[in-house]
Amino acid sequence: MDARAFDSDASRGQRRVIVRRDGGGVEMVELPWGLRPLEAGGRSFTLVRAEGRAFPSHRCLVPASEVHGGRGGPYTYALADGDWFYLAGIWRPAARGWPEAFAVLTVAANPDIAPLHDRQIAVIRRDARMVWLDLTQPETELLRPLPAGTFTVTTRGKDTAQMTLAI
Repeated sequence: MDARAFDSDASRGQRRVIVRRDGGGVEMVELPWGLRPLEAGGRSFTLVRAEGRAFPSHRCLVPASEVHGGRGGPYTYALADGDWFYLAGIWRPAARGWPEAFAVLTVAANPDIAPLHDRQIAVIRRDARMVWLDLTQPETELLRPLPAGTFTVTTRGKDTAQMTLAI
């Protein structure tokens, strides 16, 4: 499995391994990050706000060990227990001169990330991977902020809990 750091500020077109349903099985494929623009001449998009949307098909998972963010200052979050995880995503087949590609979903930031940003990429724990791919639970139960204490967050090489105590 290719569970490496995911950089949310990476350029569009960066290739990543995703996991998706393939008929009755599961496959890993490498696709570029960024879905076709909605309008001709528009800009591709890499993030999709999950709230108020349904994803009845073309769901995927992006293996990750941590997420790097930068808007509002560089920060990294990883699971506090050290396990790797998946990012909830969607993929689209090739169309109108655009390659098969993927985007990741975002949710409101959980309490660990909220001091640095109001949004975060939706994290799916490893034990829920097939639940997301097969959608055997409502999306609202899967695409939501995880409880406080789920993540270890660092910024500029410092643990945010230590920074809070220092202030």
